[in-house]
Amino acid sequence: MTDLFYAAACQTDFPCPVRRSEIGGRVRRMSQIIEQTITGYEPFFDVRLLTFPEFAHAVPIHQTVDELRRHLALPVPNEHTDTYEKLAKQYGCYIQTGSFLEIDDKYPGALFNTTVLIGPNGILSKYRKVNTWIPWEVHTSPHDLPGYSENPFPVVDTELGKIGVATCYDWLFPETIRQIAFNGAEIIVRISAYMDPWGTAEPVAWWTLVNRTRALENMVYVVAANQGATLKHYPPFSWPGGSMVVDYDGRILAQADPGAGEKVVVAPINVTQLRAERERRVGHDLRAHVRSEIHSYLDQQHLAPAGSAEIGIDSLKERIAIAKRRLDDSQ
Repeated sequence: MTDLFYAAACQTDFPCPVRRSEIGGRVRRMSQIIEQTITGYEPFFDVRLLTFPEFAHAVPIHQTVDELRRHLALPVPNEHTDTYEKLAKQYGCYIQTGSFLEIDDKYPGALFNTTVLIGPNGILSKYRKVNTWIPWEVHTSPHDLPGYSENPFPVVDTELGKIGVATCYDWLFPETIRQIAFNGAEIIVRISAYMDPWGTAEPVAWWTLVNRTRALENMVYVVAANQGATLKHYPPFSWPGGSMVVDYDGRILAQADPGAGEKVVVAPINVTQLRAERERRVGHDLRAHVRSEIHSYLDQQHLAPAGSAEIGIDSLKERIAIAKRRLDDSQ
């Protein structure tokens, strides 16, 4: 067990890709960032965990699943994760990749927004975004697949601590992050493309507020890498950056200045101290205090699985409308 190490939240600023042939150039640049961060900080900090944003490899620029599968999607693992594996082995580090648009022969027709955690011995976990940013994102959620047999919320026990991850919009759902925490996570990575206006600054400082809240309510470290892409790259959206590391009491340990552009921030993680605090505390351990039996709202079905319906913007809007009607009926 490593008592103290540093985590790096790395934000990117790439043009919006339209073809999978563009992914390789992004991987080369992120590989440079990994090497520069580890070697450049070496006299000062032992950087062992490096995280990258959602859509660092590909973004759902096309409006249909068919177009995305044809032009941008690819299996995971792939040649790009192979590159990260070599770096992780060379430097003894852990890399939470930016997301890929993933296809998998086990799920014909599905398209996932997927990130992997890679360590010195290879790929450790695969996370597929559960709460897609509907109606605009036409990815498949594991929630939408009857009989989905893989763990939707993997947590990996590493020499750095127990690491989980969730993607962008997932973090607006306390249930998702709490499930990862109850699966044992001590460090939860957030890969995000959290755009303006829901960013780092008042009056809508969702990015900072949500990261700090999820950290303290689950007593975990949060390492959050956000997109720093400019408006010209992703109209009509831009991303405010603000990548950050938060401790288990919700304190900001490091944060990039708000604004677009490539940036890296590093901060210390001490899981040994976290474990001691979890063991010692009687007050404010919100995991131990939860009264699960009294909360019945999750027993109600709201946003129904897609089933056999093809996922698209119109079908997602209809599912949302049904969920709204169910909410009205249940109140």
